[in-house]
Amino acid sequence: MSTNPLSSLEFTRRTAKRAQYEAFEYQLTPEGVLVRNGSHANPDEHEYLVTVTNGVPARCECPADEHYKGACKHRVAVAIRRPIIQAATENQLIADGGLPVKRADRTQDASSGEGGQSSPDSECWCETSEGSFPCWDCVQTGRRSLEDCE
Repeated sequence: MSTNPLSSLEFTRRTAKRAQYEAFEYQLTPEGVLVRNGSHANPDEHEYLVTVTNGVPARCECPADEHYKGACKHRVAVAIRRPIIQAATENQLIADGGLPVKRADRTQDASSGEGGQSSPDSECWCETSEGSFPCWDCVQTGRRSLEDCE
């Protein structure tokens, strides 16, 4: 994540202050980050899902995010906590319903039983067939790219 997620959001100074001092609690879910405001007498009634898209808190279920211009305090609170943004981005579901495979898992040797992927040093069928599309494992491990195809 090279850019600061705050630079992608518009918000007021008041919203920024509240995002910093209110007692927010965070929980990662497959849909995003569940933000609970522990500053309220009944925190269970002040719990909202913030959806993270491309490393930016894009949406919140709270009424303020829907009815007011700019990002709500929940989105700003998530944005200023980079470890939460990073964790939410890394743990988002991919189109087939699974989780993204981390780089270290992709390069595990298939014979070791870990990761289910072949190692970068093992030979693959797509490397021996000239001009064909690379297999998914080769694209994921960085051995070949789609640009390599003619």
